[in-house]
Amino acid sequence: MSNVPADLHYARSHEWLRELPDGSVEIGISDHAQHALGDLVFVEAPAVGRKLKAGEACAVVESVKAASDVYSPVGGEVLAINDALVKAPELINQDPYGAGWIWRLRPDGAIAAAGLLDANTYSAVAEAG
Repeated sequence: MSNVPADLHYARSHEWLRELPDGSVEIGISDHAQHALGDLVFVEAPAVGRKLKAGEACAVVESVKAASDVYSPVGGEVLAINDALVKAPELINQDPYGAGWIWRLRPDGAIAAAGLLDANTYSAVAEAG
């Protein structure tokens, strides 16, 4: 069973979203996703200032096995990227919900309206494959 923190929101495509105190959100891939990919060797984050639509492929994570698109769980403008991942993409493997965040975004709308999953629902989706 993968680690699925209860305080985050999840997309069916295995991204997580954390609401930050300033109204922005932090986004990364789930523990389940990083386990499935294996050892990450490269991360490409969306450009700061880029406007994303919910569900848009905007980042890439590459492991020794495969490359995989990462989708924005909500629409909005990219505020920051995790520069540490350029030199240490394995941070996602080591700490997917902390040091392994990929980008921060100012959402266009309410997170509650985005149709994201809670931890229990996401756990069931991830376990089902």
